[in-house]
Amino acid sequence: MSIYLHDIPLSQAQERLEEALEDSGLWGILGVEEIPLDEHALDRVTAEPVWAKISSPHYHASAMDGFAVRARQTDGALTTAPLTLIYGEQAYYVDTGDPLPAWADAVIPIENVEPVDEDGAVDTDAEQRKPYAIRIRAAVTPWSHVRPMGEDMVATQLVLPAGHTLRPADLGAIAGCGHGTVRVARRPKVAIIPTGTELVRIGQPVQSGDIIEYNSMVMAAQINLWGGEATRYPITPDAFEEIKQRVDEAAQNHDMILLNAGSSAGSEDFSAKVVESLGELLVHGVAVRPGHPVILGMVQPPVPNTQYPIPIIGVPGYPVSAALTGEIFVEPLLARWLGRRPAEPIEIEATLTRKMVSPAGDDDYVRVAVGKVGERTLAAPLARGSGVITSLVRADGIVIVPSGSQGMPAGEQVRVRLYRSPKEIERTIFAIGSHDISLDVMAQFLAARGRRLASANVGSLGGLVALRREEAHLAGSHLLDPDSGEYNLPYIRQYLPGVPVQVMALVGREQGLLVPRGNPKAIRSLGDLTNTGVSLVNRQRGAGTRILLDYHLDKIDLKSEDIQGYDHEEFTHLAVAAAVASGRADCGLGIAAAAQALDLDFIPLFKERYDLIIPKEYLRSTLLNPLMDVLADPAFREMIASLPGYDLSPMGEVVAEMG
Repeated sequence: MSIYLHDIPLSQAQERLEEALEDSGLWGILGVEEIPLDEHALDRVTAEPVWAKISSPHYHASAMDGFAVRARQTDGALTTAPLTLIYGEQAYYVDTGDPLPAWADAVIPIENVEPVDEDGAVDTDAEQRKPYAIRIRAAVTPWSHVRPMGEDMVATQLVLPAGHTLRPADLGAIAGCGHGTVRVARRPKVAIIPTGTELVRIGQPVQSGDIIEYNSMVMAAQINLWGGEATRYPITPDAFEEIKQRVDEAAQNHDMILLNAGSSAGSEDFSAKVVESLGELLVHGVAVRPGHPVILGMVQPPVPNTQYPIPIIGVPGYPVSAALTGEIFVEPLLARWLGRRPAEPIEIEATLTRKMVSPAGDDDYVRVAVGKVGERTLAAPLARGSGVITSLVRADGIVIVPSGSQGMPAGEQVRVRLYRSPKEIERTIFAIGSHDISLDVMAQFLAARGRRLASANVGSLGGLVALRREEAHLAGSHLLDPDSGEYNLPYIRQYLPGVPVQVMALVGREQGLLVPRGNPKAIRSLGDLTNTGVSLVNRQRGAGTRILLDYHLDKIDLKSEDIQGYDHEEFTHLAVAAAVASGRADCGLGIAAAAQALDLDFIPLFKERYDLIIPKEYLRSTLLNPLMDVLADPAFREMIASLPGYDLSPMGEVVAEMG
């Protein structure tokens, strides 16, 4: 019976897996190891409580360099009426950490005594540690400057509970209470099997249709970070028998198998059939996005006398789906096997910057950038594609839109599971608006100054709207006003009336047509966009580049409906360049640096100014001060100057103070 795409709720899928693991005796610690107590014990999880074998310290120890004394024999000592204590009878020298003589109960620091001779005179020539006597000018209380036995730990005391992940200080505590080894949970062994005839190894040359196989590396890093031991198998082609043989092999000496890709229902998707042939298919399809074609099953190892099957998870091939499958299914299971609690990410409240649309029947895991603007914490949704691994790199956290909802409106309060610390969020400069490569360079220079630039590319108009809503610290903009020929200022008056802002020039830059090397369609100007067989890739509505294109199309009386691909939209210059480089379009309007990045030819057409629009309340803030330093940094300017099509002469110029 096929249960593929009978998507079941996440909670139900987790319950099926839990029941199968309980039936197999796998719903607890897999095993216990006794390991030497050294730095390699770091991050291991205690399998049993650690009880103190001895007290620490296990004797009364001096806490200072000085003289051990009986506290009662110092009574009455004053500055004006000093007391003399005979060395050996009433005082005895000890270094820090030395045991006290059995008769002593206090220590006088060496700097608080005067060595004296038999006549009571200060003896500057006396052996400091063994004078005839010492003179004191203040009494001491019992146990002063002494570490009494058991001050740190007392024998039989609980030092660490079971299920505790060992930190550096924990290792010292275990050693200090008399242990030379520690009993920890055995690391679960996880096999990762990448499948796909189209896959190539990392570092190998790629051709059209090839996919670099890095999912297994990402998943292995997750496994090792979460306390397991990952084994990455070689790429297995899309062939049922070969995949089955590899799974059979991995099942012999691993606790879990991650079978990557082939979990859908295409002609070369064999994962579900392999699981059915070797054991039991529990789930094929979970109502989560991204990652719904997840497979959960149990396979029987082919080793004689093996009493239980082991879990196998069919992980979707898309990188984001693969990574999130690890977070949702693998990490909690590893936590169970290690005896620790599952990861509990910090959660914060944030305001959604724009509308999110989600499939009604799925739990939707939405990647977001997070920043604090004024007193509000904001979450900006990032690219949604399952193959966009950079969306996880850029993500500050995840917002889970529960099934039954079709999304959330802009302005909605949401819970964000953070990937970064709240301190990092506090140091984040939130930029929303037009994309430019100079901002990517700026992000690197800001990172060296303790700031993080989080940007959402929504176009120049989108950036102004974000500033109006107080959802950004700054916006990049290059909006050409068709009536005045002026950049940005007319739009600021329209969209930010009464909002005090400074308009600062960042760069002058050249816009032109990006075409494949050799310009096979012989495109020379915008007039060629209507030529037969020429297709365009455009920028999204509200983008300054889109407005620039429309302005010049109108000047030459060219209608957008006559241009093939005019409605094909991308959100960045690099995305336009990628569309041209991949053959999805013959040309697109963009900047020269994007053409160079993807080895395209560039036909220069227009020069423009790209500005930063910064509300004055943030302009001189501690948060943005490093940005001003970057603009004056010769190394930053040199790096921008090395990119084609940029003019640095206006950089840092205040174009206008408005509002």
